[in-house]
Amino acid sequence: MTASFTPISSETPDPQENTKFTRIIILILAMLLLAFLIYGILNGWFLQWLTLPPTTTPIPTTANSASLIEQQGTDTPTSSPSPDLIASLPAPEATSEISQFVQGAIILSLKEGEYNHLFYCFPSNCQLSRLTNGSWDDITPSVSPDGKYLAFSSNRNGHWDLYQMNLSTGEIIQLTATPEYDSHPSWSPDGRWMAYESYVPDPATNIPNLEIFIREITSANPQSQTPIRLTEHPGADYAPAWAPGGRQIAFVSTRDGEEGIWVANLDDSDNRFQKINHNQSATNDHPVWSPDGHYLAWASSIEGMQNIVICDLSHPEEPPRVIGGGSWAAWDAFGKSLAVILQSPNQSYLTGYQFEPSQLALPLINLNHSAQGITWLTVALPQPLPESLQKAAIITPTPSYQKSLGASVNIPGQRKTVVLLNGISAPYPQLNDAADEAFYALQSEVIRKTGWDFLATLENAFVPLTSPLYPGMLDDWLYTGRGFAFSTAPINAGWVVVVREDFGTQTYWRIFLRNRFQDGSQGSPLHHLTWDFDARNSGDPRAYEQGGALDNIPQGYWTDFTQIALEYGWERLPALSSWRLALPSARYNEYVLTDDLSWYSAMLEVYPAEAVVTQTPLPPPTLTPTITPKPTRTMTPTITLIPTETLTPTKMLTITRAPTLTRTPTVTSTSLFSDTPRPATSTEP
Repeated sequence: MTASFTPISSETPDPQENTKFTRIIILILAMLLLAFLIYGILNGWFLQWLTLPPTTTPIPTTANSASLIEQQGTDTPTSSPSPDLIASLPAPEATSEISQFVQGAIILSLKEGEYNHLFYCFPSNCQLSRLTNGSWDDITPSVSPDGKYLAFSSNRNGHWDLYQMNLSTGEIIQLTATPEYDSHPSWSPDGRWMAYESYVPDPATNIPNLEIFIREITSANPQSQTPIRLTEHPGADYAPAWAPGGRQIAFVSTRDGEEGIWVANLDDSDNRFQKINHNQSATNDHPVWSPDGHYLAWASSIEGMQNIVICDLSHPEEPPRVIGGGSWAAWDAFGKSLAVILQSPNQSYLTGYQFEPSQLALPLINLNHSAQGITWLTVALPQPLPESLQKAAIITPTPSYQKSLGASVNIPGQRKTVVLLNGISAPYPQLNDAADEAFYALQSEVIRKTGWDFLATLENAFVPLTSPLYPGMLDDWLYTGRGFAFSTAPINAGWVVVVREDFGTQTYWRIFLRNRFQDGSQGSPLHHLTWDFDARNSGDPRAYEQGGALDNIPQGYWTDFTQIALEYGWERLPALSSWRLALPSARYNEYVLTDDLSWYSAMLEVYPAEAVVTQTPLPPPTLTPTITPKPTRTMTPTITLIPTETLTPTKMLTITRAPTLTRTPTVTSTSLFSDTPRPATSTEP
């Protein structure tokens, strides 16, 4: 038997298995390539590799926009750079760690001491330097399109007029000379015209109102030019902003009962005015255009949140986009960043945001002063500065008052005395010795600004611990001697108005005083709707629930008392949570000088620690009704008479059958407080 062997031959690979293996390899390579591309996009270098090489061609500015407008008659020139071109431009040389901001200078109007003046700072260090100085106010600055001039409003000649500063020479010329209030200038793209707000009487009713005017400023004598009236409406129109295209002007208006953003189309006389924002509950202010004219930014306050919003005018149906908190903004030259003034209840800050993508580009910088305008000079300031500007930069204002503490005689623990306020009418006309000089300085400044002594009569000054305040005010600052509450009587007389300001969940109040002289030499017109506390008694249930209602802008010239008080250290307080139900809880008339002290530390300045720690809560001034006990309902037992047998006498001595028992009616004695009715008398056979 022969064994046969079959040789083992090599197996041929299966084509299907080979194809499957190739697909797996290709899939793995594709996934690696996709991950590589995603990583590159997230880090930004892949987009830079795809774009064109950097070019040194500058972005077309609006200096020649006038010729473009004449050729096209449109709002935006066709030579405006595209977003891709902007992205391909090289970033400017960074002068600090903040590379989002271009070179140039941010110019602000800040109140320092008694007056507002112009300051500038560089985004690299934000060290403030003074541009103007004097015993007057300079507000609402605006840089010309070519960066050579600075327009602003000033009362240096007794009335509010427009002025122009040559940044190369420091020369200042006056553009308007009217007794009316002229402010908030805005340049046309070619620099020949200027839009501004003016407080003028209505031709028909002779009632003064804020309106928008346009004036030519390139003539030899701009004061002699006849202005063009753009708006004429009973509502207030103010804060104009000229579009880079030249054919639109944005402004704020109350013509529909709210502070909204409107745009005037200069080429459409039939449908000239159009409202941009459509949120009925928002308060809007300070519109400003992006350099390419595609976007309009403004400050919007709704439900206590103060934000800078941006509207894409190519898609007006979309809601405005929130970029960050703020109350006033200015664009950079490329439309990529905004410098922003951020207001808190008692402080102002400078910050900045990057537009695309939205992120913080500049940390919060404490300005230490109230701001009245911001603009961005996108070219370098001349170095060295003109001599007149150098002199203003080195001036340091003297303090408005000096604190002087009296001798604390026989007071242990180095506590301060409570001194008498001379010439002041109040239940206790006294203040802490550390606060009386600040009060006198504030009183003198208010008299100088308004022409009358607003603080001569106070509702409260120092309040002893033995004098109770309203419920919820046990730890009020009036007990420390560092606070005062002005009299509310001038409100009823129409000499004081209140403006509501919400910050988050807290409500604050801004106080304006009517000036004695209404010829434009004192104060300025109001720009915001006021708050009417008396509306809660009008019968309107909504006004009752809201603690009042918005009122119209009153006529005349007014002074911001809250702003003046803040410059002297006196801060306003937030309203208590019950202010809508109880008017004293609003605390709109109370101001305090904290000096960065806590309430407890301020109390220890005038009281020993034992008096503060062991203070006894005082009963509220209203009497609490006593609950009267109700009488107890006690049921009286029922008395029932038992019937007896009665013998009936007869004439005959005969025995008769027993008499029939007759049931005597039952008499029930009912209690006075019984709920059961008295039963009727009945007789049963």
